Amino acid sequence: MRYSGLRVIAEALTGHKGWKPAWRDPAPQASYDYIIVGGGGHGLATAYYLAKEFKQARIAVLEKGWIGGGNVGRNTTIVRSNYLLDGNEPFYEFSMKLWEGLEQDFNYNAMVSQRGIINLFHTDAQRDAATRRGNAMIMHGADAELLNKEQVRSLYPFLNFENARFPIKGALMQRRGGTVRHDAVAWGYARGADQRGVDIIQNCEVTGMRIENGRMLGVETSRGFIGAKKVGVAVAGSSSKVMAHAGMRLPMESHVLQAFVSEGLKPLIDGVITYGAGHFYVSQSDKGGLVFGGDIDGYNSYAQRGNMPVVEDVAEGGMSLMPMIGRARLLRMWGGIMDMSMDGSPIIDKTDTEGLYFNGGWCYGGFKATPASGWAFAHLLATDQPHKTATAYRFDRFAKGLMIDEKGQGAQPNLH
Repeated sequence: MRYSGLRVIAEALTGHKGWKPAWRDPAPQASYDYIIVGGGGHGLATAYYLAKEFKQARIAVLEKGWIGGGNVGRNTTIVRSNYLLDGNEPFYEFSMKLWEGLEQDFNYNAMVSQRGIINLFHTDAQRDAATRRGNAMIMHGADAELLNKEQVRSLYPFLNFENARFPIKGALMQRRGGTVRHDAVAWGYARGADQRGVDIIQNCEVTGMRIENGRMLGVETSRGFIGAKKVGVAVAGSSSKVMAHAGMRLPMESHVLQAFVSEGLKPLIDGVITYGAGHFYVSQSDKGGLVFGGDIDGYNSYAQRGNMPVVEDVAEGGMSLMPMIGRARLLRMWGGIMDMSMDGSPIIDKTDTEGLYFNGGWCYGGFKATPASGWAFAHLLATDQPHKTATAYRFDRFAKGLMIDEKGQGAQPNLH
């Protein structure tokens, strides 16, 4: 069933009785050619592109909970490709291009809104860094503009420009950045994968891996053993737990990242703003709530909830940037489990176990990477070769000293 404006009108005139479930709820088969562990954005995108672009069949996605219940539905919905380093920028620009055609590609309204993102700077040194980043973006085919103080003021006159400690001197802008409705991304990929024969199996937790003579045979699950020729793991903050079933210890830690939304307000922020003097980023949802976040909580945890010190820190950052939000009431908050790698960049690679592949270590960059991550992981699973934009995302980069240290904070995940 394809969605269209005419279909919406027809259903409205007939009592909306013709809509069908967006995807099936099948029982797991005894075996598959491909099993994707993790039914979040990356896992669903991988299955979708495996079926659509690489013409593979007999694919299953195993999700321990429900579709959209993990990090894909627990983020601040920001998409961008304003990265600096050669190992990252081509990949995220590839992802941005996929975002731009995503809704037409899988025939689903993901509410892709390219309303622009600005990264504020407050010192001459930050201006120099923003100039360098913008030039790197342009060299890789992305868009970037350096805004002066008055240009920023014309966009957002309510910002605290004259803050004695952190005066706003300008911003780096990417007009093609913006937001995307996060749960709609999961639903759209799930629907598209299901239409191409992928079995999406919810409430099916992987509890073990069956490996013989160095080769993957399949996975043990809460619904029994399921055989597979190839298994791809894309489970974000649960990466260490799942890969431990294969005897692997990953170069990453799991941390909580909180997000917040205020009560509904009149239209105020028509783009995305990130604060250069503290870790604070904010946009406004279609329902009027200010959606914002900041740093990870800084301690290892598998809990999808946060702690009060970070709530205070994020609120202070918001007040420092926009004092007028001080009277707005916080509506709710939530947490996602971040898989923080040692250099702040992801891993998409084969493992030493034949037939076992890994996708993780996304840190803060997971949601914006969803389309490119799925495409690159599908490429790796189908061809056993890395996608051209993901050649740097290897396990062995840590042993070889080839880290992609985008933020210059090294092996300290709590600082990323």
